[in-house]
Amino acid sequence: MQENKPIMIVGLGNPGPEYVRTRHNVGFMAVDALAGADATWKNEHDALTTRADIDGRKVIFVKPMTFMNLSGNAVGAIARFYKIPTENIIVIHDDMDLPVGKLREKVGGGSAGHNGIKSIDAAVGAEYRRIRIGIGHPRDFDLKIDAADWVLGRFGDDELKTITSVIKTIKI
Repeated sequence: MQENKPIMIVGLGNPGPEYVRTRHNVGFMAVDALAGADATWKNEHDALTTRADIDGRKVIFVKPMTFMNLSGNAVGAIARFYKIPTENIIVIHDDMDLPVGKLREKVGGGSAGHNGIKSIDAAVGAEYRRIRIGIGHPRDFDLKIDAADWVLGRFGDDELKTITSVIKTIKI
């Protein structure tokens, strides 16, 4: 991480009230929690952004408004505008291959079929920090539904409590 440059923390999700509390929007949920209830969001480069100083570092929180599959458009534009190097980008997103509430972090790697990650990789490269939050897979619940229907489905109350709790453990 380049110490003299801002950090960009991106939460992936889809814009609009119909996607609130959906599994695919766990990144938005995390960024909202990290930015705090008093955050003031503004429209910028096809995203909602807010800023904070954390431990003396400038942090830009980002929620792309381009829908998941085009997240890289907003992330790339903001990174270029603020001259944020790829290694100073943190992306928080859902992962169906992890149990509900399980966190995994890594730098770089493949997209594992996640279209939002594919889009960001194409826009800024792949060597950014990824925080994956498990949303479970329909097979974990003996459900025979399409993956797209699963990720766009809403969390149940118990799942939401688990997700909310794990988001509180995220360290920037």
